[in-house]
Amino acid sequence: MNPRLRDGLLGASVAVLVLALAGWVVVWSISDPAGGGAAAPTTTTPTSTSRVDEPPTDLDPAEMWLDDLVLDAGTVVLPDSTLHDVTASAQGVRTGPDGLVATAMVLDATVPFDVVADQIGEDAVVRPGEGSEAVVERDVEVGGRSFHVVASGSVEVVDGRLVVEPSTIDVGGPSFLAGLIGSVVRGLVTIEHEVEGLPEGLVLQEVVVQDDGFRASLSGDDVRIVFPAVP
Repeated sequence: MNPRLRDGLLGASVAVLVLALAGWVVVWSISDPAGGGAAAPTTTTPTSTSRVDEPPTDLDPAEMWLDDLVLDAGTVVLPDSTLHDVTASAQGVRTGPDGLVATAMVLDATVPFDVVADQIGEDAVVRPGEGSEAVVERDVEVGGRSFHVVASGSVEVVDGRLVVEPSTIDVGGPSFLAGLIGSVVRGLVTIEHEVEGLPEGLVLQEVVVQDDGFRASLSGDDVRIVFPAVP
């Protein structure tokens, strides 16, 4: 191969990789957590994906293929959400005009309690409960009267969403009152949260309650990471 042609192709390949990774970072708006003295959050190692060792045979001159790609971020800020302690592992990543496409990808991230609480209501508070349960607290009005409701339940994954349906509801009065009002306010203290802003193709698989939020594990095949064109 002509040395000049070889060097030109190598330079173009490196440029494509740099632009792809830079675009991915722009979309995710990654930054380190503030307050260096704070204790490091508990991390969860993502589930291993199947290795894709064989590169494609139909790569265009402007494309590149990586057998694996690992990305870590202390904080990921999205338009409608924030995630902490994010770890992603992708296999068989191919660059192209539409972004990066991973044959397989797993991602673990912590969804802060306040992000979920904001979806429930402005006055809502979400916190860890006993064991694997989460607690929702908020004030609700029933029949012209205000009640401070404390509801708790176990977290589940339902249709790709993080769901906590109350198993107990306390309104600060006799048990019969909780039974009467509980059926009315149940929907106001039920969590149904979809982890937003992540690459297309990732599906929520498991959620556990931690001290600082919900630890979510997602995975998927043919995951597309789209980034805006560089002007």
